[in-house]
Amino acid sequence: MSADELRLDLEELRRLEGLAKRPRVVSLLSNEIRSVDAKVCLSFSRHPCLASRAAPVPTPAPRAVAAAAAPAGLSYVTLGSFSWDQDNEKIRVYVFLENVDQEKVETTFKPMSVDIKFHDVKGKNYRCAIPKLNKEIVPEKCKIVVKPTKIVITLWKASTGNWLDLHYKEDKFKPSMDKEKDPMSGIMDLMKGMYEEGDEDMKRTIAKAWSDARSGKTADPMKGLP
Repeated sequence: MSADELRLDLEELRRLEGLAKRPRVVSLLSNEIRSVDAKVCLSFSRHPCLASRAAPVPTPAPRAVAAAAAPAGLSYVTLGSFSWDQDNEKIRVYVFLENVDQEKVETTFKPMSVDIKFHDVKGKNYRCAIPKLNKEIVPEKCKIVVKPTKIVITLWKASTGNWLDLHYKEDKFKPSMDKEKDPMSGIMDLMKGMYEEGDEDMKRTIAKAWSDARSGKTADPMKGLP
């Protein structure tokens, strides 16, 4: 292979190195560049006149660096007032805020929560968050659209159906195990404790009260206790 072809290969490899992002690919290209570069140097040493014809190898362009996240410790104004509507598949949340830059919006969608941050809006930072949604959503399908006077947040439901509320609420009608527990069992536990810790007179009194309750003479085993 001629020196000119080696030099062209070297230029192409260095261009590829500048575009590569995966560490393994970068390592492979670097090894190949060193190998070809050694061959080029060897070719020039054998033919010194070729050195004057060699064009300078371009320096790889700097790689783009991802935009940094918002600095920690920023203060936010909470946007607690917003409206929403729904259909069978999705929910739309409307946040009324002007002069919002789409590129300065930070979104965090999770199956049971939403957190939207609006940075540098007339010198302030705003935040609209729902820490626990009524039901699950599909984070990867959710999106946000910034309009001149409002922001529209679209939340896709994990399962179709109607939501009674946007926020999660404990079911007040859910039966409680403690409420369904036999009320007499609590009295029995109390009497057992009193019997075990009481003196002889207390034990006789409790035994009599319990016997009367079992025989039907009294419905309240605590009746007659001091």
